[in-house]
Amino acid sequence: MAEGKTMAKKKTQAKKRTAAVTAKDLTPRERQVIRLISLGCSVKEAAAILKLAPSTVDNHKSNAMKKLGVNKLPLVTRMAIKLGISPLNDRLTPLEKRRSGRKNDGWN
Repeated sequence: MAEGKTMAKKKTQAKKRTAAVTAKDLTPRERQVIRLISLGCSVKEAAAILKLAPSTVDNHKSNAMKKLGVNKLPLVTRMAIKLGISPLNDRLTPLEKRRSGRKNDGWN
């Protein structure tokens, strides 16, 4: 029973952390890396695009994930869309934009 309460508490804390995070909390390079990762690039591919060492890109990815309060790549993509970092947001339907908390650009 105590373990269930601990897990619930951790989830609540994670929600509070991510609710307060904005795109401005990430460095410009972290935003670039997260954008590429959310588009499906591997660390190696993102490194080639940004002309950085893969280890540097991995560090930026790890730092951004900590700031976003996520530990899985699908959640990185979800947060990138929610924060407007990912161009995938442009492909969302008006209903999906409302659910993600982003402005729906006049599509009410």
